[in-house]
Amino acid sequence: MGWFTNHYYEIAAMILFGVGFMGLLLNKNLIKKIVGLNIMDTAVYLLLAQRGMIFGRVAPILGDNLNPSAQQYINPIPAGLVLTGIVVSVSVSAFSLALTHRLYKKYHTLNLDEILLKSKQEKLKAETH
Repeated sequence: MGWFTNHYYEIAAMILFGVGFMGLLLNKNLIKKIVGLNIMDTAVYLLLAQRGMIFGRVAPILGDNLNPSAQQYINPIPAGLVLTGIVVSVSVSAFSLALTHRLYKKYHTLNLDEILLKSKQEKLKAETH
């Protein structure tokens, strides 16, 4: 039981990733797939932020102390990766939602199976003419 109480961030990240992955796999609605992908992204950011945090240390910002020791600072790279990942995730989400909007305007549905079926029918119709 001690492992669970010490690693609740990792457990939360695994649960979030599983929920997002299942949403991505099981839903046919494109909006729900995008939400599932965003949940998976959030799980990865939570895990990276948690693994980068070292309790008892501070952010690597130089203040009055001109002779700093590296032992008192946390590593800033995980935080930078999380921020970069968030920017990329927002961009991918915006592009995915714009593409979904275009697909909805063309096929009048958000169901992925129906969109694929209608696009195959259009392709066959174009080949026969």
